[in-house]
Amino acid sequence: MNPETLRTMLENLAAGRLTIDQALDRLKLLPFEDAGFARIDHHRQLRSGAPEVIYCPGKTTEQVVEIAGRMNDAGVDVIATRADDDVLDALQQRWEHTVVHKAARIATLLQPERPDPVGNILVCCGGTSDIPVAEEARVTAESLGNRVGTAYDVGVAGLHRLLANTAEIQRANVVVVVAGMEGALASVVGGLAPCPVLAVPTSVGYGASLGGVAALLTMLNSCAPSVSVVNIDNGFGAGYIASLINRRAAGSSTEHEPRS
Repeated sequence: MNPETLRTMLENLAAGRLTIDQALDRLKLLPFEDAGFARIDHHRQLRSGAPEVIYCPGKTTEQVVEIAGRMNDAGVDVIATRADDDVLDALQQRWEHTVVHKAARIATLLQPERPDPVGNILVCCGGTSDIPVAEEARVTAESLGNRVGTAYDVGVAGLHRLLANTAEIQRANVVVVVAGMEGALASVVGGLAPCPVLAVPTSVGYGASLGGVAALLTMLNSCAPSVSVVNIDNGFGAGYIASLINRRAAGSSTEHEPRS
């Protein structure tokens, strides 16, 4: 249950449009709903400002659809990550308002009444091969209510491509930098950005990149003190943390008035 849904329910209760028993029936879903194979945390959006997110690998398509349905029925935004084509197709067939982000491997079912996006997050990536992880970060951050810009294929092998985006970097509240190979892009952006930089090493690269370990170690050893690092290919984690930073910087609380 998101804050707007709970506020509406309490207003209806106060106005007499809802009985105490009806309100209690709806509140039974708080703080979680036991679906047998999963305990769905409907209360998380009230506590932290962001709903529980469905991690799809390891779950059957039927389980993902069941969890998404219970969350949607409870008025909770649904974000399903690392979804394969079967899951994406099943969600889209079940709910016509499902939005599928193929590159990011994410499906979203968002509630119709949503606040305007806030702040300014910039997602950069080194090369085209890094875009899937960058898109996971972008879609995650946008789904959590943030204004997000992108600068893709701006790796250090052609530094002028990055410098063309200096103004955007300077305006951002937080920059997410996604890069494989040697992972140097995060340090360069850290030298340009007056804000936190979240570095995401990717598993893109030739043999000695060691599946992203080389980029990870470079980013962990960055000479730019503003750089913090998430795990290899963890675009979701970077997008989520960027949302927390951006919403604080934008002076946004976890509760917002919906758009009229």
